Amino acid sequence: MRDADESMDARLRNMDIEPLRREFTGQGAFLYLQDFLAPEITAQLVAAVSAVTASVNRNYLPGHKQGGSVSRHTIDELAPCIADLYRSPALLAWLGQLAGEHLQVSPSDDPHAYALYFYTRAGDHIGWHYDTSYYRGRRYTLLLGVIDASSCRLEYELHTREPGVAKVAGSVQYPPGGLAFFDGDKLRHRITPAREGERRVSLTFEYVTDPSMHAGWRLISNMKDAVAYFGIRQVFRAIKGRTKNP
Repeated sequence: MRDADESMDARLRNMDIEPLRREFTGQGAFLYLQDFLAPEITAQLVAAVSAVTASVNRNYLPGHKQGGSVSRHTIDELAPCIADLYRSPALLAWLGQLAGEHLQVSPSDDPHAYALYFYTRAGDHIGWHYDTSYYRGRRYTLLLGVIDASSCRLEYELHTREPGVAKVAGSVQYPPGGLAFFDGDKLRHRITPAREGERRVSLTFEYVTDPSMHAGWRLISNMKDAVAYFGIRQVFRAIKGRTKNP
């Protein structure tokens, strides 16, 4: 994705940020756009999915989630073009304007910094949750649609942690190139179960306001990622490799 930043810059210059920022703020730090990525970037993301499919880690937590995941460490090896989009200065600056604060990329040892999620078997889903941040600052989630031949929906509840504000329920089925951007600690959300023969792949970017994290919380975060998402090999092999080759 050699021209990712140039493509994003051209795309974002045509968007009026002020009404989008008002919508984001008014919805308690949530924004959905059905048409966000340029078609050529979406096409490259679809190609990246093919490159990593053989490395998908399947996971199942009864009552909570079922599906497949590929961490940023494996993506870096097999589809490094995704990192170019994740680090796009134009995208990062635009998201910072929406959030109203300075956003930074997640540290290099965070397997969730950018990841692909696969819903390819009947029953694949993730239950109601928040994207809880273990960082000292806030963590914002950017969801991008890549492939969607499914009935899966992103269902969400706004204002659940705002005293005195009525909760608002919503549901969207974001297509390839679509966007959902939100503060992970504020939006309660889930992905509804896939049906037999359906296929859905989404890409997640995580940005932070403070990249520091207590060592104990980092261990807890890595264990959670190993068990619930990427597997021990994807999470801890990458950490071991960086320790040997700083």
